[in-house]
Amino acid sequence: MSDQIKSIVEKLNKEPFKKNYNLITFDSLESMQLLQLLNDVLGEIDPKHVVDIREEMPEQTAKRMLSLLGILKYKPPGSITDLSTFRQGLFIGSKPVIHPVLHWLLQRTNELKKRAYLARFLIKLEVPAEFLQDDTVADTNKQYEDLMEAFKNLHKECEQLKTSGFSTAEIRRDITAMEEEKDQLIKRVERLKKRVETVQNHQRMFEIARQLRVEKEREESLAQQKQEQKNQLFHAEQRLQRVQLQLKEMQHAVVDSKPESLMKRLEEEIKFNSYLCSEKFPRELESKKQSLYFLQKVVSEPAMGQSDLNELETKINEVNAQINQLIEKKMLKYEPIDSKFSMYRQQASIISRKKEAKAEELQGAKEEMSNMERQMLQKANQARELDGTEVLKGDEFKRYVNKLRSKNTFYKKKRQEIAEITAEYGILQRTEELLKQRHEAIQQQLQAIEDKKGISGYSYTQEELERVSAAKSEMDEMKGRTLDNMSEMVKKLNAMVADKKSSLAPIIKELRQLRQNCQELTQECDEKKVQYDSCAAGLESNRSTLEQEVKGLREECIREESCYHHTNCMKKNLEVQLQRAKDEMKTYVSPDPQDRRKAIREQYTRMILEQENLGKKLREKQKAVRESHGPNMKQAKMWRDFEQLMECKRECFLKQQNQTSVGQVIQEGGEDRLVL
Repeated sequence: MSDQIKSIVEKLNKEPFKKNYNLITFDSLESMQLLQLLNDVLGEIDPKHVVDIREEMPEQTAKRMLSLLGILKYKPPGSITDLSTFRQGLFIGSKPVIHPVLHWLLQRTNELKKRAYLARFLIKLEVPAEFLQDDTVADTNKQYEDLMEAFKNLHKECEQLKTSGFSTAEIRRDITAMEEEKDQLIKRVERLKKRVETVQNHQRMFEIARQLRVEKEREESLAQQKQEQKNQLFHAEQRLQRVQLQLKEMQHAVVDSKPESLMKRLEEEIKFNSYLCSEKFPRELESKKQSLYFLQKVVSEPAMGQSDLNELETKINEVNAQINQLIEKKMLKYEPIDSKFSMYRQQASIISRKKEAKAEELQGAKEEMSNMERQMLQKANQARELDGTEVLKGDEFKRYVNKLRSKNTFYKKKRQEIAEITAEYGILQRTEELLKQRHEAIQQQLQAIEDKKGISGYSYTQEELERVSAAKSEMDEMKGRTLDNMSEMVKKLNAMVADKKSSLAPIIKELRQLRQNCQELTQECDEKKVQYDSCAAGLESNRSTLEQEVKGLREECIREESCYHHTNCMKKNLEVQLQRAKDEMKTYVSPDPQDRRKAIREQYTRMILEQENLGKKLREKQKAVRESHGPNMKQAKMWRDFEQLMECKRECFLKQQNQTSVGQVIQEGGEDRLVL
């Protein structure tokens, strides 16, 4: 590490930096100074980065430095494996992050200058695929790529010329040799012209050769136009497929949907989104901020050893034990009402946790559904590319499943019927065998009787004739029915085909017109959308710049206006004070005693004398009060005692009157008697 710092200091003390650092001063640089030093080195590599970092936001500085380091293909050392850690260290100006960057930059400054120069012209601007559908944007992008390739070739040639070691003398010799060759070629061309002039129709041959060259060039341009039109057709077909897919998705979404169901779905989505925005996301954001605050606090603190960690663990265990004790005390002091409240609180917390869990599950399900939809779209495209058929989805798939279910039930029903028919067939087969056995026995009896009568074979011949005649009649009848059915079917099919053609003819005609209109409107919509987006982007940028200018001018106007009013008020106050001072001076130096008495100085002098006299009288009065305070307090106490004595006498007198009105006490012989 010390060798690295030495190398950095040596490079910084040389041209073009000339910092005059030593190891101590360089190591004592603060984070802001380190960032400014790194910015100066980057500004030497790329002049666009010559700025004062105090005049821009820290986020902009870190973003700018990271982008340039990415262009220069800087890789953090092995000790910094996490990119976020590297970004955080670059943001706060950490020495373990800044020092390796400075060492890497200063070791290969010339190479990095060249790389930064080439990056300005060779970093390709990525244009979204939907914008490349526009012909103008596609042509501009192609020109941009061609210019980039031309720059690459020119730069390579320039580098080759720099490294080839050609001298100016050799180049001049080459130029003179080329001029001589040029003169020789001109002479040869003149000799050939003289020879050709003797040939008949040489002008016509020249014209034919010129036309041949023109036609070849035209053929090349037409081939290029053909290729471009093929590319445009391919892009248009892709865009048409995307639009048709979007149209089908919208149609599937609208099929079998009612306004009430749509409104209900929208209300549910609004409730869910409002819950996420008002409760879930703020809570998560607060927790993230708190964890970030703790992490920043941990990062800002110095490195801790194992003893510090052990001490922190003991403190944490002590605090946890205290918390558990307090919880136990609180649980012991719970009243019934508090226990009910705790039960409700517990239920509310459980419900809130369930709500959060369900919200997270719903959000995960939505993300999974979006992923599955993307996969389904990819699989549908792959299936369409393989066999050209579309994959069923949405309501079509539901109808297909319902159709399969109905066919399954129909299949089960028919299978049951087949089982019944099979059982019945077994019974009939057994009956047929029995009947055959009986028929054979009867035939044997009949043959024996025919042999006995001398007419053997008569019954067999008669049966064969009857069977053949019956089969012939059935066949004739079947042929007649078949011919009639075929003729009727042909007539019906012809009539149906004619009806369908007549009914579909106007619809097909209208559909062709509508398809053409749809293509034109789609193309016009895309063009207008591109124009609108470009116009909106330009207007938005202009509006933002104008708003910033207006805001700055308004603030400047308000500051100037407040400054003007403040200055005006100060001016008026100073004028009033100056006028009062002039009037005071005029009255003070006036020979008239009446005017001099009106002066403020005289008035204040009189007021001071009056106040001094008043203070003197008050001090005398205070002195008299202090002297008479003791006797007066004694006299006041005597009056209060006298007042209590008189009050006591009055109460005794009232009691005596009450006693005399009730009766009379008579004392005789040592006895007291009450006479009423």
